[in-house]
Amino acid sequence: MAVALPKNFSEVRQHLQEPLIRNSFFIMASSFAAAGFGFFFWMIAARFYSQADVGIATALMSSMGLLILISRLGLDQSVIRFFPLRDKNRVLGTAILVPTAVALGAGLVFIAVVDVVSPELTIVRTVAPLYLIFLGAYSVTWVIEGAFNAMRKSEHYFILNLLYGSRILFLVPLVFLGAMGIFSAFGLSFVLGLILALVLLARCSVRPALGVDRVFLREAWQFSAGAYIAGILMSAPNMVIPIMVLHVLGAESTANYYITYAIVSILFMIPYAFTTSLFVEGSHGGEMKKSVLRTLASMFALLIPAIIGLSLFGEQILNLIGKDYVEGIALLQVLALSAIFVSVCQTFISIAKVRNDIRSLMILSGFVSVALLGFGYTLMHRFGLIGMGYAWLGTYVAGTLLVGVILKRKGWI
Repeated sequence: MAVALPKNFSEVRQHLQEPLIRNSFFIMASSFAAAGFGFFFWMIAARFYSQADVGIATALMSSMGLLILISRLGLDQSVIRFFPLRDKNRVLGTAILVPTAVALGAGLVFIAVVDVVSPELTIVRTVAPLYLIFLGAYSVTWVIEGAFNAMRKSEHYFILNLLYGSRILFLVPLVFLGAMGIFSAFGLSFVLGLILALVLLARCSVRPALGVDRVFLREAWQFSAGAYIAGILMSAPNMVIPIMVLHVLGAESTANYYITYAIVSILFMIPYAFTTSLFVEGSHGGEMKKSVLRTLASMFALLIPAIIGLSLFGEQILNLIGKDYVEGIALLQVLALSAIFVSVCQTFISIAKVRNDIRSLMILSGFVSVALLGFGYTLMHRFGLIGMGYAWLGTYVAGTLLVGVILKRKGWI
């Protein structure tokens, strides 16, 4: 099935009004806003805080992200999958209450055993109540963001990401706190975001129910469990890698990795935007083959020029953040190239979710997780920080080949 590209302004306008493309661009705009604010956030942090402070703060933020990931239970994905079919208030209330309770419980466990799992982060014990408040706000806003996308109201998701940029305003006033100043600026933005998210939900006539919908949990369990495990397998490396780099190479290398990854995440958010919208449209009963082709065409039209531009001007961008970070240019270029293969894997994941093909979802996500962490740990010992870049590229090239094998066996191509 061929996909005709828009040939004039009228066709472009009509193209952009389609839910798949419209929501993709709002999600992408949200990602660009987050990346832009993130760039200035880390540029300011690098100038006012030491590399060691940046390294500790990034590992602390990654620990929170990992706890959020573990606590999702797949319900954030079930919000998208089942919003068109069930009572939105009850679905959203359940998807907020259950994972947030799990997140706070996991946070308490992390604080209790931090000496064992990550001795470098024992500072978390001195600010435990603040850590848990930020963790709770982060958890709730995460689910609500997905609800906005599920309702095809991705413009609200965009507004939230604009507000998260307020973290920049807290950096300089909190510099006296060291690494905790960076972390506090990060957490306060989610507290503000939670307040705005609840206001925007009310405008959409959605008010999360206070109880847990047990019927919904039973019906969504198989999908939620599969999406949960696959989500952990795909996303956990992003949370674990900074901690692993800190352990293997030290705080300075952790700062270099995190800053470089934050820049390249601009590219990774292009496939995230389009494949999230693809999942939403598939859940609303859209024609999948046509939607997949539109997704791939639109995604690569933006992604390939962006990869070339970032590879050419990456050194200048790193230099803006700080001279100490320029040595990450080789890592940046390798990570940028891997975005092509990341996009193929992400597209397949959305297809599998819509088709409820949990087995294929688990195969791909399991492979990516094990390969990325295994290769990363091994290659960092051999090549230093660039080894993590080699692991990203090699893992997703192999993942793309695996996608081709699965699609052929399923008869989807």
